[in-house]
Amino acid sequence: MTILAPIESPPGATDAGTDATARSSRRSGHAGVPAAIGLVPFALYLALFLALPTIFAVGSGFASDDGFTLDNVLALGDPVIVSTFANSIGLSALTAVIGAILGALACYAMLGLGEGSRSRGLVEAASGVLAQFGGVMLAFAFIATIGLQGLVTLWLRDTFGIDIFADGAWIYGLPGLVLPYIYFQVPLMIITFLPAMSALKPQWAEANLSLGGTRAGFWLHIGMPVLAPSFLASLLLLFANAFSSYATAAALASQGSQIVPLQIRTALTSETMLGRENLAGALALGMVVVMAITMGLYALVERRAARWRR
Repeated sequence: MTILAPIESPPGATDAGTDATARSSRRSGHAGVPAAIGLVPFALYLALFLALPTIFAVGSGFASDDGFTLDNVLALGDPVIVSTFANSIGLSALTAVIGAILGALACYAMLGLGEGSRSRGLVEAASGVLAQFGGVMLAFAFIATIGLQGLVTLWLRDTFGIDIFADGAWIYGLPGLVLPYIYFQVPLMIITFLPAMSALKPQWAEANLSLGGTRAGFWLHIGMPVLAPSFLASLLLLFANAFSSYATAAALASQGSQIVPLQIRTALTSETMLGRENLAGALALGMVVVMAITMGLYALVERRAARWRR
């Protein structure tokens, strides 16, 4: 019977392996330090321009000259303020739905373009710019185009006898915000939804056709169910974008406070709101609650949508 002797490691081999493991651990530990340091500027940016303003704005809603109070928060139940929140939510939902549908159709049309085609790159670049084109510039563009003395307004009236303002100057009220909001909602939908639509695998369509399916059947049973989470996530993002928009509305609707951001402006600048000096903070708290719910739903839906983009 042969007895196999254990093979001994060469002298120093065990120590060398241990040292190598220790050095590797030290390197990985040191590598994490620069990565953490790189996040410091971003963390400071969030703290200075997001966290602190939010804390101060919301905290002011619970303060008065005499100290802590709930009067400002209870004022959110005022019918005028409730109507303002309803207007903001309705306007945001309407423009988000219209922008999502139009943007999704544009993304579908762009599927026929190659990934690296010049036309597709041009549309994506333009969408990235137009999604940020708001505020006074956008308001001026619409006033110059379809305002009371706008180019299109005068052309329709002088050429066809059509007066689009026969029932009043609606462009300077809540209905007049719909078109400008859609203007920047559609490009935002394109840049957020196009990656999800481009991630549809051609093999799925080929398998559908090989099994006797139709193109309509592919979209009904495969494409739309797969894209539904991404579409809903983009829709929520568009809602949040419209709900928090201020500059365009402030430039167009210079009179009145039909939506919450304009109501906050009135609360900060009006001299007639005695006893409610910190109502703006309570309004900001209401906006934070709505935005937190919206972004929480967005995070849940986006997590589900991310599975199909891997």
